[in-house]
Amino acid sequence: MRTLVEETVAETLRCAGGETVRLYAAACVERMAPLFVGLRAGAAGREADLDLYVGAVRDLWFADRPLPDAHERVRVLEQFPELRPSDEGISDVTGTYAFFAALVLRHALLANLSGSADDAVSCGHAALTAMGMLDQNVGGAAFRKGEERLQRLSVSGDVAGLWEASVEAGRERFRAVLSRTAPSSG
Repeated sequence: MRTLVEETVAETLRCAGGETVRLYAAACVERMAPLFVGLRAGAAGREADLDLYVGAVRDLWFADRPLPDAHERVRVLEQFPELRPSDEGISDVTGTYAFFAALVLRHALLANLSGSADDAVSCGHAALTAMGMLDQNVGGAAFRKGEERLQRLSVSGDVAGLWEASVEAGRERFRAVLSRTAPSSG
């Protein structure tokens, strides 16, 4: 299967494995977290889902070892409405980006558990797909290019500032999605 993840990034993940895979996945999900948390905050009955998401993002940054309960977190995450297809599908902006945020977390947890480059590449592919869609829907945006740059940084061996850059990128994405959901004035 061809993915959107740059071949050099995928090759580095395959060669490095373990901690590099987990760090890459943690950074990908950090950048997507504001989309899930921000778009689902305040939704009735979603408190436990938000707690799981936020806790998983925090814990994934401990990239030196797999999470002992990653498999259980994946099991619970797969019950989220975003990952349970309905007959209607997803047709709204918030639902689309909350879906991608949940999907990236699923792949990140699997990558953390397995240390597999394939799981990490799936994580990165989902993030790049979402950012490509956002670029198409926000005039003059370059979210996909930014995601590609941060994915390269994640595997570069010099990850100084990676967390901060990921947090800021996530905030920018959230603001862009919010701008797509705000009613137009005038």
